[in-house]
Amino acid sequence: MPKTHALLPLLEAVVNGIQAIDALYGDDVGRGSLKILINRSLQEELAILEVGRGRSPLRPIIGFAIQDNGVGFTPENMSSFETLDSDFKSKLGCRGVGRLLWLKAFDRVEVTSAYRNDDGSLQGRKFSFSVMREVEQDAAPENVSDTGSIVRLIGFKEYYQQSAAKTVEAIAREVFEHCIWYFLRPGGAPDVIVSDDDDSISLRGLLDDSGYSKTTRATLDIKGKQFDLLGLRLKSSARNLSPRLHWCAANRVVKDESISGKIPGLYGRLKDEDSTEFRYVCYLSSQFLDDHVRSDRTEFDLPERVPGEALIDEPSLDDIRQGVFAEISRSLAGPLASAQQAGRERIQQFVSAKAPKYRPLINKIESCGITIDPSIKDQDLELELHRYSQKIEAEMLAEGQAIFAESTGERLEGYDERLTKYLETVTEFNQSDLANYVFRRRMTLDILDKLIQSDGDSNYAREEDIHKLLFPMRKDSNEVDRDASNLWILDERLVFHDYLASDKPFRKIDIVDDDSLNRPDVLATRVIEPDSPVLTAEGKKLPLQSIVVVELKRPMRDDATEDKNPIEQCLNYVGRVRAGNAKTARGRPIPRTDESPAFCYVIADLTPTMVNRCKLSNLTMTHDGMGYFGFIEPHKAYIEVISFDRLLNAAVERNRAFFDKLGLPSS
Repeated sequence: MPKTHALLPLLEAVVNGIQAIDALYGDDVGRGSLKILINRSLQEELAILEVGRGRSPLRPIIGFAIQDNGVGFTPENMSSFETLDSDFKSKLGCRGVGRLLWLKAFDRVEVTSAYRNDDGSLQGRKFSFSVMREVEQDAAPENVSDTGSIVRLIGFKEYYQQSAAKTVEAIAREVFEHCIWYFLRPGGAPDVIVSDDDDSISLRGLLDDSGYSKTTRATLDIKGKQFDLLGLRLKSSARNLSPRLHWCAANRVVKDESISGKIPGLYGRLKDEDSTEFRYVCYLSSQFLDDHVRSDRTEFDLPERVPGEALIDEPSLDDIRQGVFAEISRSLAGPLASAQQAGRERIQQFVSAKAPKYRPLINKIESCGITIDPSIKDQDLELELHRYSQKIEAEMLAEGQAIFAESTGERLEGYDERLTKYLETVTEFNQSDLANYVFRRRMTLDILDKLIQSDGDSNYAREEDIHKLLFPMRKDSNEVDRDASNLWILDERLVFHDYLASDKPFRKIDIVDDDSLNRPDVLATRVIEPDSPVLTAEGKKLPLQSIVVVELKRPMRDDATEDKNPIEQCLNYVGRVRAGNAKTARGRPIPRTDESPAFCYVIADLTPTMVNRCKLSNLTMTHDGMGYFGFIEPHKAYIEVISFDRLLNAAVERNRAFFDKLGLPSS
């Protein structure tokens, strides 16, 4: 018995009690009562806290007592109990081994019972049951007043106790779901109460709370075998929102499984014709299932599926599921159609707002039959769309290989149509890749926008945070893929470079042969408030087409003094490269040159000290007042000082047409 079935011995005892009540009261089963008492350890051992309920810690469960007012342990029942593999209650689906499960999870069992003899007199009985001593008769109780039995399951074994439900609510619901068949049958079930100290729950109350508004019954013929299906629409406030299929045998649930997503549109919640929310559960029973249930009643002796060439004509579990799913689809046609429409609208909304890369593929994805829970999380929906797009891409590649193989030989009928369809799919994937690229740009600019804002306490992001967004720190272009760089924010040309170094000292830059300890802050390896450099050389052919240096400062940093002049720092970097101590990324020496143009970008807010540096360098203010620019003749270097707002605005404007095409916000 697996630990996931830890309460199965209790459930077996409850079913035995219901059957004992049936045997005494027949159709008047409502007169019967069955009580389940939870016994906990007297020690103050912490097992579980009911957070938010204001309750004390729950002590470990050590056993249960099941009390019924049924027929009692008559001589016939007692004889059956003492007989291994008894068939005394075989007509009820009992296999005569249920009581053996008691000793699987409990140390021993004590039974006290009263029954009526043939002459109508009351007779008491008491015995214990254990592995070591088997069935051991005790002195019969005296002064019994009515028929019935108390079965005490004692010594809950730790392996099962730790895995079992802990609260009275959870235990009551597990008993209810296992025995719900009895409540739904003609005549109903006895009154069943689960008690834990002063807390009690009525299973009839659970049935009322489940609020099933509608039941459907159907008889299915699957490979010549008859199955009965009972479907229930329960209130969505029920704890377990997953739609489930319960497999029954001998009027009890043997196993249950979630069928969420296995039928298009069937997920946690559905809406009835009057817009009332409900969840769906169904119960499947059959003489065929009765005949194939295992003796421990935890599974069926049936194959999951039967190969097509097999000679067995009996239905497999998969055959049965498919028949059940077809009936559910028919009986829930209206609610399922509404759920599928809500799912399509959820996909459209997500693709439009957050994943435009799937827009060119959405028709093909929908044609593949995708259905999703309308309440699905964004990350899960992203994974689902990605899975379908990968499937379409794999089919496209296989089709392309087949088409190209045919192109060299005799072309079969329909070749041109297949080729056209294949090329359309290729085009859609190319559009998807472009949409994804543009969407990443939009998200990157949104992140930059947040980084340059204060946190409300006049605190701003550090240089290194913005630096990492532009290019990974302490890396060069030999270590980082080109797609990992976001230097396009500053200048699209910076995406195409021969070599790029970020936040590395000169002596650690591969293209430079310079061991100078006079390292500029922009290339320093210091972690505390590092100035963040970018050094690039454009082109692969000599002489250099251009040199680009980027100096990054913290937003609203106001310390651009003579000693920390970022403009002077940039010019010093240019001078080191022009001195002839540098190599290309391929290792070829760069000859000394004063002619290659240099472009120096200083990304810094226009604080008073920064504005002063710009004026001392004879730079000109831009028309919008958010930057300075100019040409430093002695260094043959173009200087541009760009505020963070100007940097962000310019990047958005350059990409506005792409954002508008995808329906993304451009401001």
